[in-house]
Amino acid sequence: MVKFNPMFQPLSLFVGLRYVRSRTRKFFVSFITWVSLAGVAVGVAALIVVLSVMNGFEGELRDRLLALSSHARVVATVAEGASAEAGDYGWSQALAVLRADSRVQGVAPYVEIQSLVLRTPEMLPVQLRGIDPALEPSVSAAAAAMVEGRLEDLLSGEDRVILGSVVARLLGVVSGDRVTLLVPGVEQSGAPSPRLREFTVSGIFEVGLHDHDGTLALAHIDDVRALTLDDARVFGLHVKLTDPLAAPAVNRELGARLDRGLGLRDWTQDHANYFRAIRIEKAMMTIILMLIVGVAAFNIVAMLVMVVADKRTDIAILRTFGATPRSVLEIFLTQGLVIGWAGVVLGVLLGVLVATNVGSIVPVLEGTFSFRIMDPSVYYVTQIPAEVRLENVLLIAALALIITAAATVYPALRASRVAPAEALRYE
Repeated sequence: MVKFNPMFQPLSLFVGLRYVRSRTRKFFVSFITWVSLAGVAVGVAALIVVLSVMNGFEGELRDRLLALSSHARVVATVAEGASAEAGDYGWSQALAVLRADSRVQGVAPYVEIQSLVLRTPEMLPVQLRGIDPALEPSVSAAAAAMVEGRLEDLLSGEDRVILGSVVARLLGVVSGDRVTLLVPGVEQSGAPSPRLREFTVSGIFEVGLHDHDGTLALAHIDDVRALTLDDARVFGLHVKLTDPLAAPAVNRELGARLDRGLGLRDWTQDHANYFRAIRIEKAMMTIILMLIVGVAAFNIVAMLVMVVADKRTDIAILRTFGATPRSVLEIFLTQGLVIGWAGVVLGVLLGVLVATNVGSIVPVLEGTFSFRIMDPSVYYVTQIPAEVRLENVLLIAALALIITAAATVYPALRASRVAPAEALRYE
């Protein structure tokens, strides 16, 4: 009796590949085969492209958020009304710790308070941030974001302010105009004691994010500090790291080395809601687009079931020559896996190719169909960014391989249970 080799040795592989290459007499079976392969490829490619574009937008958002925000910041965890003098809460020690660490690229002091900016008849709430113009470029891109004026125009005692482009537009002001800043305050008796001061608009910045352009105003740290009564809660240090993605690890390590009364917060904590929303969207998009692969996997099931029905006589002949049910199982597993995995490989290649060239493809589509995907009058980001991440590609490929492999199990089991006598009864 003929002895067939174990799983995935030459016989099963040879027959399975032969079935894949053979031209079936049934056009519909052949059509379903190609549809299944194309469905898997399209699903995998779409998932890679969509996740790459979402990664690109995530990176774009991160860059714009961090343009005027720091990678980390040292803040005072003290009671209301405590003084912010450097010697009180270990600011000098914090500076020494941060500047001695090779992962820290820059450190700059800041003062930040809530205020109202008034320009009759408009009044807007803003975050008034006091900065040191000489040190600020080491921790933020404020200087590069200037569209009017210069960061160096902020001089101590001159009461000058730089507004975000949205704030300036809503107030209807340009460089040289004067605005009034109102800072709420409370006296020790509990009575409200707002502080008013006139500032001259010396510049306008724009980073392309409403969180900055529509809510932030910059002034010299000395001018803002004069409005705070040296409240330690509004004083801090901005920190720029060589690798912003390492901020959580640096936060844990350096935060433990600061004096008591000081804490370290990184950008992943300050902007946690943004990136949590992006992670949820990416997870849901992955599930939705993976359904395309699932539909293609059902097509593989249907195709293999029809192939098994068409090859019942062949299966019976193989069984009469000594093939075991396991050998038959391996043959149809091979056929299904080759079709499914070929689709996965094609999908990965197509997805990576499109994702890496999306910047060139989109303008061609826009020119061909005469429309703009990212209208400059509506969106700050006018080009679709894409960032292909190896871990995403591997995860998508692995999931698709598992789904397509699972789709071959039932038809292969059904083929292995074909009874030779029953199949050959009417032959």
